[in-house]
Amino acid sequence: MTTLTDAPTGATAATVTADVPWTQRLRSARVYVGALIVLVWGLGPFYWMVVTAFRDPAYTFENTPWPTHVTLENFRNAFDTSRGNDFGRAVTNSIIIGLATAALALLIGMLAAYALARLTFRGKTLVAGLVLSASMFPVVVLVTPLFQLFTDIGWIGHYQALIIPNISFVLPLTVYILASFFAELPWELEEAARIDGATRFQAFRLIMLPLAAPAVFTTAILAFIAAVNEYLLARLLSADSTEPVTVAIARFSGNDPLVQPYAAIMAAGTIVTVPLVIMVLLFQRRIISGLTAGGVKS
Repeated sequence: MTTLTDAPTGATAATVTADVPWTQRLRSARVYVGALIVLVWGLGPFYWMVVTAFRDPAYTFENTPWPTHVTLENFRNAFDTSRGNDFGRAVTNSIIIGLATAALALLIGMLAAYALARLTFRGKTLVAGLVLSASMFPVVVLVTPLFQLFTDIGWIGHYQALIIPNISFVLPLTVYILASFFAELPWELEEAARIDGATRFQAFRLIMLPLAAPAVFTTAILAFIAAVNEYLLARLLSADSTEPVTVAIARFSGNDPLVQPYAAIMAAGTIVTVPLVIMVLLFQRRIISGLTAGGVKS
């Protein structure tokens, strides 16, 4: 009886032992296949842009998946001003617009987020809803009124016409991230500072703000990238002296006015994109920690 009873038990244990690794391997395979699909889908166009940027213009449309006929001529053409392009000035304009947008959005967003997370006042929920709803407006709806407004006050072609709209676009994201983070910070630290004689602003500046550094850093990067990538309003509100890289690349011209200089455009896109990719890779831990800091309660 013992032998008959033990045999099925041993077989069952062996079957379970054999099935568990197979299930785990299948689950791991699904994860890796999914990650590979996302990786190829996201980085495939970027890879092809870099390959084309280093390829001789005569072989721009060659479909070889690895670099061939490698040259740096496209990068020289990207910075060449003899054809009416001024890519160097456009890069400088994008940096100015991005830094100004990120700085002002952080300055306003930190104070607004702290108020929404820490203070109690009438209409708080309504204000939070209005801030969030502001991010849902499609940009194309705002093009005509902004163009009319900035034309009337003489701002068309100036930096402020590009910075102020960008601030309104990134400010809801700034408030949302920072308010979630401030809400999860321990109240005791702020209360201790207030008991020691600090004002509310001093407690915010000396205690809460240093603790919120990961979220602030994350928000600054996201705001900068969003400002640099904006195209629609920049195309209509900028002039030759203030156009950012998105507009400059879109209106690149070559030797033949009827032929797009695709290789030079790819080189310019590589120059703009690679530093942003490197920045995100270097600070990815801070970005992830800032985005997830207020999402999990301890």
